Order: sequence, then structure tokens, then C-alpha cells
Amino acid sequence: MRRMMMPTRRDVLNLATALAVAESAPARLLAAARQSAAPPGPGSTLKWFPGFTAKRVKTSGAEINLVYAGSGPPLLLMHGAPQTHVSMRLIAPELAKDYTVICPDLRGYGDSSKPADGDNHANYSKRAMALDQVEVMKSFGFDKFAVVGHDRGGRVAHRMALDHPDKVTRLAVLDIVPTHYLYTHVTIEFVQAYFHWFNYLRPAPGPENDLKAQYDAQKARAASEIQLEYLRTSSDPANIHAMCEDYRAGASIDLQHDEADLARTVACPLITLWGLKGPMGRIFDVLAIWKAKGANVTGKGLGGGHNLQEDVPGEVLAELRPFLKA
Repeated sequence: MRRMMMPTRRDVLNLATALAVAESAPARLLAAARQSAAPPGPGSTLKWFPGFTAKRVKTSGAEINLVYAGSGPPLLLMHGAPQTHVSMRLIAPELAKDYTVICPDLRGYGDSSKPADGDNHANYSKRAMALDQVEVMKSFGFDKFAVVGHDRGGRVAHRMALDHPDKVTRLAVLDIVPTHYLYTHVTIEFVQAYFHWFNYLRPAPGPENDLKAQYDAQKARAASEIQLEYLRTSSDPANIHAMCEDYRAGASIDLQHDEADLARTVACPLITLWGLKGPMGRIFDVLAIWKAKGANVTGKGLGGGHNLQEDVPGEVLAELRPFLKA
């Protein structure tokens, strides 16, 4: 009978070292890949948009990065902060079966250009951002079109419907109430749920530095391609500053524009959708607020959080399809 040899202390140490090296190898390889990989350029998001084409459009105030597909009636989809057009990836391909879908990065976001701030943050006013997208749609030959806007994109869409009522045929706003209403109805619940609305208003570079550190920390923990893609652009210092300017404009020049238009309402049909798992519907009577801002308003809460088109894309599509076809 062969005698079994007991492992020595050195054998145990060698085995432990080998196991530790083997266990850490994937993590080290992933970290090395992240460090060595060249950042994707514009158009790299097409893997999430089957059948779409990437394009850049120069407007009178910016250069807009976008993807588009389809051949039906025109439909503009606008994202929120700090996301990009990628946030529309779960609904855009479905809508492109019936519409010509155009998904841009708003000025200051994603791979679109970042204009200088302007006086009183004017270059990040929703008026300027809305004009970009009217000109984008014009470059495709569309003078009239339907619009879906989430978060900041919904605020741009609201301003677009007021400034260009002859352009917007139907308007859908996702998980927002009008900016002017929020800043004139401040409650402790609103401040606690949306602290960033006030934090980002501080003078540069205070919030910019805080956000840069926050995003860099998130990069180290990112576990998916989508997270890494969002952080690719949102962690860029120019992108961070532009987003803060977007919020600063919202509390300054945008309020001036909104106050001048308090007597005006959105003329086209409007649908508002909000997340039942998020704070917007818990704090505000979303439908009632929008009914005071439009001539023909419908809406309902859906079973997701703030990012409805990513959380519950099926529910969003189920509401958008009959609204857009009506």
C-alpha cells in the first residue's frame, strides 16, 4: 500500500499563493482592459441600436451627435441627465418599426458639442437646446414632428412646444413636472428627493469637482457595458460642467422665459407618464399640474422608477403607441 505524504507548510503556502493569483487574474485582466482600451468614438453606441445610423448635425449653436432609423412619421426622442441617447435604446428600435426615429445627445451631453456658457447661462437654456433639435429635425427634412422627452429632455421638449408650436404635433414628457412649478413650490420633500437641483447651482468648480470624484469612483465599480458607456461621457470634465450649466440655466434664464409664458399653454396633445416607484408621483399631483399647462393633457403612473424607458420599456411603449397614432 502506498503511503500518503502529508503536505509540508511550504506546499500549503505555495498552493495558497497559486489560488490567490488565479482568483485575482480576471479582475486584473478586466482592470487592465479598461485602462488600455481606447475610448469609443461617436457611433460606437450602434450596437444597442440595431438598424440605426450615426450622424452629426451642425446647428446654429452646437454640433449634435445622434442615431436614427425608420421611414415613417418623424419622432424625436430626447434623453435626461446625466444620460445620453443610449437611454432610449430599449424603445427606439421598436418605435422605428413605425416612425422615423431620431435620438440625439442634447448639447452639452454625450458626444454632442459643449458650447461656452454664455451670459446668464444662456447657451444652456432650454430655449437654445430646443432650437438645436428643431434644426436637427429640419436637417432631415421634417418641419413637423412628435416629441418624447425624459427628464431634462422633457424640459427641452416643453420649451420647444411653447417656442415652436407649429413644429411639435404631439408631446410626451416622462417623469417630470414643469421647472417653473418646481422652483415656485419648494417643499422639504422636494429638496430631500432632488437635492442635486440645488447642489449643482453652486458656482463652478464646486459641484463640478464633486461630480468628477463621484463619477471616477463609480467607474471602479461599474459592472456593465451600459454603466461604462454612460460614465465614458458623464465623467468628462466638459460634460460635467455643461450638465451643471443646464441646471444653472434652469434656475435663472429658464425661469425668466417661463415667467414670460405663464399665460401660454401647450397647444398640441400632451401625455405625461411618471414612475410609481419614484418620488415625482409621490410628491406631486403630476397629471393635475400638467393639465394646467396644456390644452389636451392625459397621463398615468407606470410601474417603474425615474428612468421609465429603461425600467419598464414595455409599459412606456404601450402608452406611447396609441398616443402617437391618435
